[in-house]
Amino acid sequence: MLRFHCPHCDELRDEEEFSYAGEAFIARPARPEEVDDATWGDYLFMRRNPKGWFWEQWQHSAACRKVFAVRRNTATYEIAGCWTLQEAKPLFEAEVQGEPA
Repeated sequence: MLRFHCPHCDELRDEEEFSYAGEAFIARPARPEEVDDATWGDYLFMRRNPKGWFWEQWQHSAACRKVFAVRRNTATYEIAGCWTLQEAKPLFEAEVQGEPA
């Protein structure tokens, strides 16, 4: 069982209190009314499924109901940390740019 530290409640809790909310930091098209159907479909439905480290969103559905970011290894289930979305965004952007996370 996974255990998450909710950055909003500041508590370590079991996975059953949380709901998976999908891949984190998916960029919405700047002008959605101007993109074609294929691009819009990719934005809505296509998600990465990597083996290894991955940024996810989880919701603390049994308590504060807030969404937060988790960096988790999909092969080992190891959790590197849990952050509010605002705290995690710079870490994610640094990782995308090739800097160590």
